[in-house]
Amino acid sequence: MRIVRLDHVQIAIPPNGEAKARGFYTDLLGIPEQPKPANLAARGGVWFERGELKLHAGVERDFRPATKAHPALQVEGLAELVDRLKAASVRVVDDEPLAGYSRVYVDDPFGNRIELLEPV
Repeated sequence: MRIVRLDHVQIAIPPNGEAKARGFYTDLLGIPEQPKPANLAARGGVWFERGELKLHAGVERDFRPATKAHPALQVEGLAELVDRLKAASVRVVDDEPLAGYSRVYVDDPFGNRIELLEPV
């Protein structure tokens, strides 16, 4: 028995947050939406996936944003993405250097912390 890889990351969003999630994760970050299986769609939420990148946003009735725990998304073209996010009034926060990476933190529309990093 062994665990072989991480399949997906799920973040929480508040009820009726799907449109804002699409605006951030698809429109700004460029991760396409994938249809949820019919038996799970009734729960709400939205899935964003491209290849092995799978980020699922699930509705949590008593939602509280994750302000410390976070997914870290490796990107190509971090500087361009940062410019796009700033133009959309998303707050971008630099962090302490991490050897081998350029990186920033942003909050999604619900206050969930997201790390964006690019190998240098």
